[in-house]
Amino acid sequence: MVLPVPPSAGLYWRLARGRIVKTAAARAYQQGVKLRALAQGCRPISGPVVVTIQWFRAARRGDLDNHLKVVLDALQGVAYRNDNQIVELHAYRLEDHQNPRLQIVIEDVAP
Repeated sequence: MVLPVPPSAGLYWRLARGRIVKTAAARAYQQGVKLRALAQGCRPISGPVVVTIQWFRAARRGDLDNHLKVVLDALQGVAYRNDNQIVELHAYRLEDHQNPRLQIVIEDVAP
């Protein structure tokens, strides 16, 4: 599936009254991911999964790992029930200044 690039982890969560909470931008991104994933035929897998993410970034900045947790959390309930089902993760940072995006493949691991 193809998804928009998420906000970095620093913009996704905030400390409020001693608790870590998702920002409004995080909730909007999560809802957008859900709608796009469903429109692309994504359905939750109940068993272990392998996830491959290709991040095509617009500019030569940003840490790959700051985007992973954000998108993996956003896919909960859409691609898998919980991100603890991920048993293998492949992540790549690539350049595409004209078309920044995430390309994600989620594979069911046969028992």
